[in-house]
Amino acid sequence: MAGEFSFDVVSDFDDQELRNALDQVRREVGQRYDFKGATVQLDQGKTELSLLTDDEFRAAAVKDLIESKAVRRNLSLKIFDWGKIEQAGGNKVRQRIGLRRGLDEELAKRLSRLIREEFPKVKPSIQGDALRVSGKSKDDLQRVIVRLRGLDEPVPLQFENYR
Repeated sequence: MAGEFSFDVVSDFDDQELRNALDQVRREVGQRYDFKGATVQLDQGKTELSLLTDDEFRAAAVKDLIESKAVRRNLSLKIFDWGKIEQAGGNKVRQRIGLRRGLDEELAKRLSRLIREEFPKVKPSIQGDALRVSGKSKDDLQRVIVRLRGLDEPVPLQFENYR
């Protein structure tokens, strides 16, 4: 086995699962008694969600619903970047919820440095918003994966293209 093995460290989520979770939230809001007659508008964009509701208490309730439905659909809660609740017109409040996707440059550099220091036989390289880790031994790569899973990063880490 003279080849070199590699895998990619990425941070991503399934758009369809998020859409399904938000649909479940909308359906439950429409059926719950404590939301009877309340305005709850939940819109999904490419990089963020937008929540428009009557007051902060309902915004907090919708946040709990979103988190519970996301967990049931195997989405990490780290993908949500909960913005501040701000006043919107007509006695409403708005909250922007950013969706974290991809490794930012600082995190990729920090992970790369950690891998180089702890695993000298493995070579990390930054490729856009992913980190490619390659080495001659599959065992070394598996040790890197175990070490990275143990970190508490602000974004969820997935390991893809293990070859």
